[in-house]
Amino acid sequence: MLGKFKSISISSGLAMFAMFFGAGNVVFPLIVGRAVEGGLLAAMLGLFFTAVLIPFAGLVSMTLYEGNYIAFFKRVGLRSGFLMLLLIIGLIGPFGGIPRCITLTFATLHLYIPGLNLVWFAIGSIVLIFLCCFKENSVVDLLGLVLTPLLLLFLGIILVKGLFFSPHSLDLESFKKSQFVYGLTEGYNTMDLLAAFFFSSIVCESLKSKLKAAGRSAKILSTAFYASCIGASFLAIIYMGFAWLAASHSHLLVNVAGDQLLAKIGGLILGPLAGFVISMAVGMACLTTAIGLSTVSAEFIERHVFKEKLGYIPCLIIVLLVTGLVSMLKFSGIVAMLSPILTICYPAFLTLCIVNLLHKTMGYKPVKTPVFTVLVVMLISSFF
Repeated sequence: MLGKFKSISISSGLAMFAMFFGAGNVVFPLIVGRAVEGGLLAAMLGLFFTAVLIPFAGLVSMTLYEGNYIAFFKRVGLRSGFLMLLLIIGLIGPFGGIPRCITLTFATLHLYIPGLNLVWFAIGSIVLIFLCCFKENSVVDLLGLVLTPLLLLFLGIILVKGLFFSPHSLDLESFKKSQFVYGLTEGYNTMDLLAAFFFSSIVCESLKSKLKAAGRSAKILSTAFYASCIGASFLAIIYMGFAWLAASHSHLLVNVAGDQLLAKIGGLILGPLAGFVISMAVGMACLTTAIGLSTVSAEFIERHVFKEKLGYIPCLIIVLLVTGLVSMLKFSGIVAMLSPILTICYPAFLTLCIVNLLHKTMGYKPVKTPVFTVLVVMLISSFF
């Protein structure tokens, strides 16, 4: 019975890692590593805080609400909470996260297949995502037991060879506040906290059914915690590995676009094998995240926008059609569109996560004042 409990924790932890590790997770540690080089430790501490610790803390705090994001956001008011949820779904779903996954994969493949057409590539990607999301209840098992091992295999090839054969050692004595802040702010761009609000519903439902079958229904919170530790550990290791590779190759990456950094590094490290290995690694990372994002987006629209008057499959089709259109902006265009929105809204969502966690653990009641104060401050500061 204990072995079954451990198995559930491990498979759920791997699923969490796979869900979080997507396009933003590939790009931003590389960007940080290239920019700070010798200040890598300071910058990565900042990145770990906003892109690892906070998102998984958010996931655990959502477990206290049994994965019910409606109850979680209702504390700021019914209408305000719903609008926040709608905005987040747009950011992590069809207007941001999913097309960002598609365009990053396209940019990587385009280096090796110059004639690749974005329109046809987006259509093919959407069809593949649809097929993987078709059976809603199998998503967690698909991510944790099938795609994640493949993802780790390809990433491991890149990281092990790159870390053992880096062109030069790094001077890690530099530790400045500006480097920490830089990593901190870049971590926002992963949007992992926003994704955690919705991924938790998938994970909680899966844990409930599996723990009930194993006769350990009361262990949901502890299982979610252990699974989060597993997922966070994998994510932190991968982040640090990618950042280290970018820092150690920074002199060769000066003029490389952000969405092509991984492919370029792979080419430098793996040589002739780079095209296949990098393409597969990026494809796995983006596919696993796109599946999770598409599922939660379709589920939200089905339940809370159309009030179940429209089924899961039609809602999934709507999500993927919008995704295809936004993908035409390419990676750089999508990032440029998301950046000002995230700068204003992300701190407010972080504040909501903190006050709700304090509410469940310490009985802390104020929520509207701290959340909307932060939102107003960020809105004003963005114009001055």
